[in-house]
Amino acid sequence: MQTPSRTTVTEQPLLTPVPPVGQEDRVESVFARVRERLGFVPDALCLYSFSPPLLEAFVANIGYFRDGTGLPPTLTTFIRYLVSSDAGCRFCIDLNEGFLAHLGVNLDAARAARADIEAAPLELRERLLLKLALKSVDAPQDIDSEDLKAVRAQGWSDRDIFDAVVQAANNRALNFVLRSFKVEQQGVFA
Repeated sequence: MQTPSRTTVTEQPLLTPVPPVGQEDRVESVFARVRERLGFVPDALCLYSFSPPLLEAFVANIGYFRDGTGLPPTLTTFIRYLVSSDAGCRFCIDLNEGFLAHLGVNLDAARAARADIEAAPLELRERLLLKLALKSVDAPQDIDSEDLKAVRAQGWSDRDIFDAVVQAANNRALNFVLRSFKVEQQGVFA
């Protein structure tokens, strides 16, 4: 995957990430693996270089959702994309649009899903789990046994349900971290 296009940045980040003294090689080792996989290091990961243990944990989490979960990659990407859209995190919206395009998703259809989840080019069973994941970050108090029953009826396991909700929650947390430090677009640390 190629580096997303760099947009003109109007606001400067509040922090400039610098690995702790003596931990530069540890951070670079993680970044080298990311570059090998993506072809670049997203600025969101650069921000994590302040804390090598958090960087490693974050990248391991990404790896799990790439290779360890039973959820389809298009679904996990839509979870991140729509959670980011709801949170107004421009960086994550743009990055996940790039991932969706790489997965062969029509971007007009993906963008339409931001206004109407039914427009998401996913199977019905995937849209139902997507709705549950979004509900988990928007109104977790409203989730009940009927919600779980509905997605289980579509063949999703309890682990799948848990993974979808965790993916949504983790992404919402990242959205808040990036927005807090004004890392709103790729290229802010260039």
